[in-house]
Amino acid sequence: MCGIVGYVGDQQALGVVVEGLRRLEYRGYDSAGVALCDAVRLHARKRSGKLANLDKVLDEQPLPGASIGIGHTRWATHGAPNDRNAHPHLDAAGRVAVVHNGIIENFAALRAELEQSGVEFASDTDTECVAHLLALELDRGLDLTAAMQSVCRRLEGAFTLVATAAADPSRVVGARRNSPLVVGLGDGENFLASDVAAFIAHTRQALELGQDQVVTITREGVRVTDFDGRPVEGTAYHVDWDLSAAEKGGYDWFMRKEIYEQPRAVADTLLGRFTREGTLQLDEMRLSDDELREVDKIIVLACGTSFYAGLVAKYAIEHWTRIPCEVELASEFRYRDPIVDHSTLVVAISQSGETMDTLQAIRHARQQRARVLSICNTNGSTMPRESDAVIYTHAGPEIGVASTKGFLTQIVACYLLALYLAQVRGTKFGDEITEIMDQIEAVPAALQKLLDGIGPVEELARELSTARSVLFLGRHAGYPVALEGALKLKELAYIHAEGFAAGELKHGPIALMEEGLPVFVVVPPQGRDQLHEKMVNNIQEIRARGARTIVLAEEGDEVVVPYADTLIRLPRVPTLLQPLVATVPLQVFACELATALGHDVDQPRNLAKSVTVE
Repeated sequence: MCGIVGYVGDQQALGVVVEGLRRLEYRGYDSAGVALCDAVRLHARKRSGKLANLDKVLDEQPLPGASIGIGHTRWATHGAPNDRNAHPHLDAAGRVAVVHNGIIENFAALRAELEQSGVEFASDTDTECVAHLLALELDRGLDLTAAMQSVCRRLEGAFTLVATAAADPSRVVGARRNSPLVVGLGDGENFLASDVAAFIAHTRQALELGQDQVVTITREGVRVTDFDGRPVEGTAYHVDWDLSAAEKGGYDWFMRKEIYEQPRAVADTLLGRFTREGTLQLDEMRLSDDELREVDKIIVLACGTSFYAGLVAKYAIEHWTRIPCEVELASEFRYRDPIVDHSTLVVAISQSGETMDTLQAIRHARQQRARVLSICNTNGSTMPRESDAVIYTHAGPEIGVASTKGFLTQIVACYLLALYLAQVRGTKFGDEITEIMDQIEAVPAALQKLLDGIGPVEELARELSTARSVLFLGRHAGYPVALEGALKLKELAYIHAEGFAAGELKHGPIALMEEGLPVFVVVPPQGRDQLHEKMVNNIQEIRARGARTIVLAEEGDEVVVPYADTLIRLPRVPTLLQPLVATVPLQVFACELATALGHDVDQPRNLAKSVTVE
């Protein structure tokens, strides 16, 4: 969600901080600001809207040189997205500046207490409470680190805080609870950020922070404590992608670049998983074979696009392992008194590893003694650290808010998990697993072939740019594809789009069919004869009512040709793998239609890349 940057070093802090904020724009935001600390006082500038608005005010009202600074891009929670509520927030005397990601749940009580003592607030935010509380602690003679520790002990909720103080122009102090914060380790300089992308141009050495920890960065080094001031050790790691991976590389949108990176992303996610001896090995599988054999139920938890990856996973897990599998929205899970115990395996899917609904859901599952495995793309994030095992997707940075390669690599990771369970539990023979892995490893080439011929899908999107509603139908593993296709169109084009299970057509959705309505239909491979036949019947039913049928069918499927107003050919893959190829044309369609409408594809309105508050 919000982007946070902190810097201490020998460079001009303003350039480092603004550059970092620009690399965090993909997270979504509605205002931006910076604060610099020189040897005399704090200097702050902030504006609502995009970073261009902040750039303008910085040109009109230049800041003095400084080597310490903090910055923020805000996604509004408390208070409207305007100038007065933008971060950083300062205390009344301008001695301390704070930026904040998350929600401070007891802010109303804290604000009332501060107002009763005579403090006047300049914003509607919960964040400003922290600035005033830090100032009071500094008045008591504490340094900024001790002041942050003291204040954090009073706060409830989920938060990342980063602060600097005029009285101590040698340090930046950060704190985290249930919200992302990572340290960048440089030579004579150090960084704080909500995402490593903010400092990847300067260092690829990072330090992950644990729960309820305070970090102090200076030119000389980094010190980490808990909220009570006790020293703790952070975990150092190397970021395995570089600055070029976060650049557009000649594409008009990051999303389009990431769509075209999918063959490589899928291949990278498969890399090193299958040994020459014909066995699967998963990174950081900290669950023993005996523990996995005890599993009698799997629950997949996720939100948004990751939830649809989980729906695909259910088909593969149950088919290959014969273990009952449920898929639930993480935001609903812990509120329904779910039945989980030590023999339940909870699989949590999140691109960022910081999705708050999913994080809280797995914490609830662990309290019920369930085993937890995370599927994640972000090394060092919270969910992998709080899980019993993790499968990293190795998709590389995904900057566009609407997930593309994140979705496909999550599905691949789910396939790997299903096959690993089948291997451990003996529900598949070794040669069967080898055959399936050969089929999955052929997918990157199939994706590249699909993308090489994607031009007609782009033309179709431009042709349908005036459509006000689009429907998507699928069966079996094609149903989650329909849901994902509709979500992409809603996210990017802001038009009505719905995905349906085609078998439900006559139970209501057929009432929506009308002349000219575009309907995408994901047709199962012909190997599933009964489903294929039923889907062809569905196509005829909607076409008879005037809808425009846009049919996605595998190469060689001639049965659908008479009933397709537009035919999109898919590479031939097994049924369970079809979501990997069927999703791509729908991603391209949504991207191109949104482009035709003049929308910001990478930063859709009202959306953030990572939802780090409930």
